[in-house]
Parts: sequence; structure tokens; C-alpha cells
Amino acid sequence: MKFSLRVNNDLKPAQLVDMAVMAERMGFDQMWVSNDLFLRSAPTMAAMMLQATKKIHIGIGIMNPYSVHVSELAMIGSTLQEASQGRFILGLGAGAADFLGWAGIERPKPLTKTREAFEQIKALSRGERPYRFSEGWTSEGYLRYPVEFPIYIGAMSPKMTELIGEIADGGLTLLFPPEHFEEAYAQVKTGAERAGRDINEIDVPAAFWVSVDKDRDKARFALAEKIAYYGAAFSPYLLEKAGLTISSFDSVQEALIQGDIKEAANRVTDQMLTLGIAGDSREVIRRCQYLKEIGANHLSFGPPLNEDPITGVEILGREILPSLR
Repeated sequence: MKFSLRVNNDLKPAQLVDMAVMAERMGFDQMWVSNDLFLRSAPTMAAMMLQATKKIHIGIGIMNPYSVHVSELAMIGSTLQEASQGRFILGLGAGAADFLGWAGIERPKPLTKTREAFEQIKALSRGERPYRFSEGWTSEGYLRYPVEFPIYIGAMSPKMTELIGEIADGGLTLLFPPEHFEEAYAQVKTGAERAGRDINEIDVPAAFWVSVDKDRDKARFALAEKIAYYGAAFSPYLLEKAGLTISSFDSVQEALIQGDIKEAANRVTDQMLTLGIAGDSREVIRRCQYLKEIGANHLSFGPPLNEDPITGVEILGREILPSLR
């Protein structure tokens, strides 16, 4: 059984470094930091986290080929892989249309663009020249210092999830309600079978949001804040899995527009909370045990983790992981 942490790039760099050191000490295999636009730079913080640790693998989840050119993504990945002696993972995806729109960035053909970007970055990291299969490139478009690194695909739709199975080293099936891991896994398997790949060679974690606290109300409120902010960004497909629609978040969005995050969180319903896992250690263990029973061999714990994220990592490491190993 593998375990990983996922955190947002709104945390301070020093805080992320402390979390990475603690995660390594607690036995986590991977730690991921997001790269949401207009927050803090994930590549910069990933470098700091790698420098402060010795064994844990550090990933950026997710970068996209619309706001950053694939040549830059390949440079970032190869350099971090070289510097860390093989502990870096690049998460690649189409990005969130809403966030990209804030910068006036359009997102045409996300599935095709992600596939092309994967192939180009993988080729560059191997010292190959994409001009042989990519329009617009010349023979001078290649990395002078290539170092190959694993690339995971971040997916929020069936087609993108199948793409994980077709080409990726692993994948993050982001924003799937926890108990729908079986369906996400089946989609990855469909892609793998279509490409003639062994799914057992692809890292497919059950990725979910978790909030853990001995005070169950505090745990639920921390998750509610997270869902209030991101809930309307879920794809309609994923919301349907939880019995929700985008319009379910109308009143939540009204409170956010008014700048009242506390009221927005108060408007998050019990049904919306099923998009993640919230409760004390026993509740989190119970839900995770179910994921193990349905075949998950890698559990990826995403934010908020706790009112204080570092406390959340400590609770997971001391009280929850030992029961799941």
C-alpha cells in the first residue's frame, strides 16, 4: 500500500517544506503541490521540498500546456529530476478552464492538447526531437540536458481518465467522490487495455479530499470551506456522481461573491460533503478501509487535511496510516 499527500500552493513555502519533512518522517511515499494560477509557484516550492528531504517523491499536480509551454515543462521536470536524483514527478493536465480564463487563456481541445503535450515532454526528457512528429518544431528544439522523469495525468472526465491508462506513468483522478474510485479505475483500465498495457504497471491512486480532527464539527467545517471554494469548478459529470449539479452551489457562490467564506461554508450541505471525507480518525479509517476493499493500493490524501494542515499530516501519520498498512 502506497500513501501520498496533496496540498495547495496557497501555503507558505516554509510551511510546505515543514510538511514535506514531516510527511517523509511519517512514511508517506509521495507529496504533491498544486500549481493553481495566481497563487505561489509550485516548481519553486517543489525544489525547496526536494532539497529538504531525502526519500519522499515530490510531484507538481497539475501543470498545463496552455499557460506554460511544453519545452519549459520538460526543462522543469528534467532539472528537478536531476537535482533530486530521481524523486520528481510531473503532473500534467488540461488545467481548469475557469482559472485559465482569469488570464484570458483559452483551452481548446483539452484531451488532444494533453496527449500531444505528454508525447512532446516525454520525448524531450529522453533527448529526442519533437519536430519529427510535431508541426512547427525545428531540429533545434530539443533539451541539451535531458533527464527522464515520470509523468502522471490529472483527470476529471472519463476520456481523460482513459488517457491515463493509454500513455501515462500514473494518474490523479481528481475530484472523484471517494467511493467512486472503482469507476475511475475501470476507466483507466479501459485505456490501458486499448493500448495493450498492463494496468498493474500504472500508479492509480484513490485521490480524495480529507479533513480529520478529533472534533468532528471542525473537520466537517474545514472540508466545507474547501468545497465552497472549489465545488462549482467540479465537472457536471463528477457532480452527478454525488447526486449534485452546478446549480446546487448557487447559494454557496452568492456568499463567495460577497466575500463571506464562512457563510459560504455554512451553506455547504451534507450531500456536498460526500465529495470528500471528513471526521475523526475512526471515520477516516472506515472510509479508507472501504477503498482498500474495492481494490485501491495507493491512497492519496488531499487538502484541507485539518484546520491546521501540519496537524492533519501528523494525525494521518500517527493515527491513520498504521491502521491501513
